[in-house]
Amino acid sequence: MSKKKSNENVKDKKEETEILEETKELENDTKLNNEMLKLEEEISTLTEDNKNLLAQVKLAQAELVNYRKRKDEETVNLMKYANQDLISELITIVDNFERAIKQASGSTNSEVSKYLTGFQMMYTNLVSILEKFGVSEINRVGEVFDANLEQAMVAESNPEMEDEIVIEVLQKGYKLKDRVIRPASVKINQL
Repeated sequence: MSKKKSNENVKDKKEETEILEETKELENDTKLNNEMLKLEEEISTLTEDNKNLLAQVKLAQAELVNYRKRKDEETVNLMKYANQDLISELITIVDNFERAIKQASGSTNSEVSKYLTGFQMMYTNLVSILEKFGVSEINRVGEVFDANLEQAMVAESNPEMEDEIVIEVLQKGYKLKDRVIRPASVKINQL
């Protein structure tokens, strides 16, 4: 019997060794599974961080594009209206020429007549230079009053005309390209 017991002991030991080995394998598998879960969590966190960083990069790129567009617009407008201050000053000279020409045109004096011819030439030259740089006169006599282009200085009531019609320009207005640099002072009809 002892041989039988001995064989059983060997068999038990063998089974016990196999169970121990299986247990170790299971423990190793569990450790590997836990490590895999940790790695998957880290990957998930990194993926979320990458998505956030990518969104931030895209937002920064969009802001940069918008900034460049605004700067380009500002530069274009700066170039487009760079002469506005100078032109505003020159317009007062045009006004003075117009007053002088109007005053002198009624004179019969030959000396005044010579000056008038010179003044008209200078006036015409100055007006053509201003037109070359995009300056245009605002003259809307007979049209409906527009507060963006004109300022009403005097109102008159004429029932034969429509309401809010510009009757007369008291002081010329001017635009530089599409910007009003001096609104026209006008007389309007108000019923």
